[in-house]
Amino acid sequence: MSFQTISRTSPAGSYLTSEQVLEVIYKACPISEYRGKKVLLIVPDATRTCPLGMLFKGIFDQIGAQAAALDVMIALGTHQPMSEEAICHRLEISIEERQAKYGAVRLFNHEWNNPEALKHIGTISAGEIKNLSGGLFAMDVPVNVNRRLFEYDQIIIAGPVFPHEVVGFSGGNKYLFPGVSGPEVLNFFHWLGAVVTNPMIIGNKYTPVRKVVDYAGSMVRVPKLCFCMVVDHAQLAGLFVGSPENAWDQASDLSRMLHITYKEHPFNTVLSCAPLMYDELWVGGKCMYKLEPVVADEGELIIYAPHIHEISLTHGALIRKIGYHCRDYFLKQWDKFKDVSWGVLAHSTHVRGIGTCEDGVEHCRIRVTLATGIPREICAEINLGYRDPATIDPKDFANREAEGVLLVPKAGEMLYHLRKRPNWAREM
Repeated sequence: MSFQTISRTSPAGSYLTSEQVLEVIYKACPISEYRGKKVLLIVPDATRTCPLGMLFKGIFDQIGAQAAALDVMIALGTHQPMSEEAICHRLEISIEERQAKYGAVRLFNHEWNNPEALKHIGTISAGEIKNLSGGLFAMDVPVNVNRRLFEYDQIIIAGPVFPHEVVGFSGGNKYLFPGVSGPEVLNFFHWLGAVVTNPMIIGNKYTPVRKVVDYAGSMVRVPKLCFCMVVDHAQLAGLFVGSPENAWDQASDLSRMLHITYKEHPFNTVLSCAPLMYDELWVGGKCMYKLEPVVADEGELIIYAPHIHEISLTHGALIRKIGYHCRDYFLKQWDKFKDVSWGVLAHSTHVRGIGTCEDGVEHCRIRVTLATGIPREICAEINLGYRDPATIDPKDFANREAEGVLLVPKAGEMLYHLRKRPNWAREM
């Protein structure tokens, strides 16, 4: 199946209606193309804001009765598996609907760390990696992906596009890599993004990481259709349907317009409030990534999340062992850290932010403080500051931008930039 990207956007201040969304689905998924075919719908977990139910229900109503199968896989990356109840909530259906109308739909969690669940589909050569990374790396990278993909005639990807710390903008082939990929390529390009650094990646389109992700996506030889959502206040501002590359290309342009807030000056204190969908620091770190660019030198960013009590159920023990540090802390001691999971190293540097390290002494540009349920002693152990969340009232941080204090009530998806590029960014 091939066609030009179908797009639908709303006028500023308004959103797409369910009827408009159904019209796009009708055009993008003609029944005749799906009769007797097995279809896998790949969707994000609960850490991405989007009206996914509208897409799932619309696609099911359009092709579910004609397709031989229509199943759903959660693109977890390395996030925690979701229960069936949680998946139903994500798809915006009740348990009763799941058992009745959607009873034939199989629901799968991706298993990134289960070799039996993965299929090797090739290797990106060292020469190609050198080209894609702009010369930063030259190494063979094995590419593994969830083997269930190859049981289907058609893959449909449905998910939102936001500025992203590793790849520049999320969406498109990112729902394959790392969404349903194995650890090798996942760990590689996360570290590639960390070496470039979050401030130099986030909110830029064709980053070295995006090039690697799209190259890996081209190795999945199953027909792919992608619904890229651009979300504003949990509503659809735009919907773009086509190949993962083309739909993402158009959606990221709209995301850049809607999801970047520009400030005139940096802030000495930023209170970054994590929404409940970030249930551990592994994902709550987004409250740092999206705001690092507007924190003043030597300033403090506070991640306010009383509901977060875990660093990471999957990676927490390793993070406690290495702590949170800037990129140069690891690069200057590479022999010591080169065998640590590169994805964990990348997370560490993204949360701690940019800095320098000379003769083993680290100096980070800003201070990062946790006001969470993670105890003081663990914060000290992992090289982050601590504040008792009970001593913080977010209202005390409101309306103080002229004083150099910024309150972000729901952090993690909107990117904040300074209108004028700061000196530290020019030097990188």
